[in-house]
Amino acid sequence: MASLKNVYVDLHIHIGRTKSNKPVKITASRELTLTNILTAALHAKGLDVVGIIDAQSPEVLEEVQALVTAGEAVELAGGGIKYAGQLTILLGAEIEVLDESCHGPIHVLCFLPTLETMGHFSQWCSEWMKNSGLSSQRLYRTGRELQHLVKSLDGWFIPAHVFTPFKSLYGKGVQSSLEEVFDPELIDAVELGLSSDTGMADQLLELGSYPFLTNSDAHSVAKMAREHQIMTLNEASFVEMEKAFRREDGREIAVNVGLHPLLGKYYHSVCAVCSSQAVNGRCPNGHEGKVIRGVAGRIAELAALQQKQQVIKQRAAGKTRQKRPKYLHQVPLEFIPGCGPKTMKRLLDVFQTEMKVIHHATEQQLLEVVPKKVVDKIIQARTGALAIVGGGGGIYGKLN
Repeated sequence: MASLKNVYVDLHIHIGRTKSNKPVKITASRELTLTNILTAALHAKGLDVVGIIDAQSPEVLEEVQALVTAGEAVELAGGGIKYAGQLTILLGAEIEVLDESCHGPIHVLCFLPTLETMGHFSQWCSEWMKNSGLSSQRLYRTGRELQHLVKSLDGWFIPAHVFTPFKSLYGKGVQSSLEEVFDPELIDAVELGLSSDTGMADQLLELGSYPFLTNSDAHSVAKMAREHQIMTLNEASFVEMEKAFRREDGREIAVNVGLHPLLGKYYHSVCAVCSSQAVNGRCPNGHEGKVIRGVAGRIAELAALQQKQQVIKQRAAGKTRQKRPKYLHQVPLEFIPGCGPKTMKRLLDVFQTEMKVIHHATEQQLLEVVPKKVVDKIIQARTGALAIVGGGGGIYGKLN
């Protein structure tokens, strides 16, 4: 067997601005450029793989191509692009689907293995979008047509942040089943998104056979690697990661690392007007029709529906359920009380990456750098001892 190693992977990172200062992801930071992403991934974040999820944008694709032309990066035989001999770039696109089968818009992630195949995909998108230079744009074709196009180019098709209330598969996109809009056989993995974890998502029968991904959906450099996965691979390439999805030849997703669901922005159902937590789906202060449905409640509702539907039960029974990796609940430093920018800088100056601080540095090592009250919170977060006030309605949860 080939020599396998652990690889740190975040497959959902947006581009805020191109090299010429044109916007790509409108809601992302202007500082979220390709150059800054690559620098942060190599140094502050300790990532081995970054998914650039706006690579269908012609200018973004040109920037990646320029790295290869300049000799700063090289295309891998197994798919993907190796930058500076250390970091693998995967080329992806976040696409919005809203066809006649959908009850609301759905975001999906499409990954292609090479610059050439992403070039073909980018050209196709330009024919069926109003502005393919921007991120997360609506595609004026059906979800199944998109799936078949991605598969014809040897790519991956992955529903994105599947439970969030807005623009997701289960948020509003379908009534009860992904089969309403997509071909189940042409889905490679499912991205969980904020406010959910493996235990919550595994309540849905039809998701049992798909690998789960935990990605940051970063709109700023600081948010990169907030969620990620550790994969066991021979090398950080497209083909190797595909093997990990399928648990082939010892390759696997070894650990899912995600923000604690309660810290997410959409865990509880809350009123959009007064921010009160909903009771039985209704605002306790009488604001009718203003409740933003939370992930926990939506998953419970969907799980009950799927348990009653014989077609879904039969389809799930015919599939092999995934052996789930460990899910590691991560509390980023920005959530730690007392850990402001200056404190975080001191920690990174010593430990290099946030992941080393959160998961690996010993209590004594931390005490040599920052005050005990901060160290205590980091250790308590690491062990799950901190109480959390759950988030909802677009507002993050917080630590007590």
